[in-house]
Amino acid sequence: MPAHHSARGRRTAERKGDVRERAILDTCEELLAHKGYDAMTVGDVAQGAGITRGALYFYFGSKQEVVTALVARTVEQLWERSRVTAETDEPRQAISAALRRTVELWNEHGLVMRTAIDLSLTVPEIGELWNHTADLFIAAITTVLERAGIQAGTAPHQASAMARALCWMIERTFYHASQESREKLQEASETCEHIWLTSAGLKG
Repeated sequence: MPAHHSARGRRTAERKGDVRERAILDTCEELLAHKGYDAMTVGDVAQGAGITRGALYFYFGSKQEVVTALVARTVEQLWERSRVTAETDEPRQAISAALRRTVELWNEHGLVMRTAIDLSLTVPEIGELWNHTADLFIAAITTVLERAGIQAGTAPHQASAMARALCWMIERTFYHASQESREKLQEASETCEHIWLTSAGLKG
């Protein structure tokens, strides 16, 4: 293939590649719902995406890499929707908006989120992604708590330690509630919001 492609040609190739990669990840998410991680194969993903196994290997080297990329796409959306926690000055609004947007993404991609949690201890790349995302949320929750008047620091009663506990509480609570129903997830979110507001001294 000539090395001197036109800029137009490069853009077209990039768009085609983006479309294929999105199809692979979308198919992977569908297969997680219908077959589960253990049962689905690279061949299943390729067939669902309308490409050959060989073409899929141009993008991803294994089923694990496909799932890791799907998790990466999902947690990026999670952070983008919830980063208001670090940007809104009013703590009550920040807490409400963060949980509302987090619920939205769990409703849309709860299976991917649960898969990420399930695989985070055995797949290092997914564990790293998930822990990095948690660190972003912990930093954002810390900021909200400090704006609400909680003392900065890492002692048990200070903002950083409280934020860490709140983050992992929300993760585990959403994990279980999302397996039941949208209603249970909404109820869980309201409970987490109550606890977060109480911890920030904003109830009553």
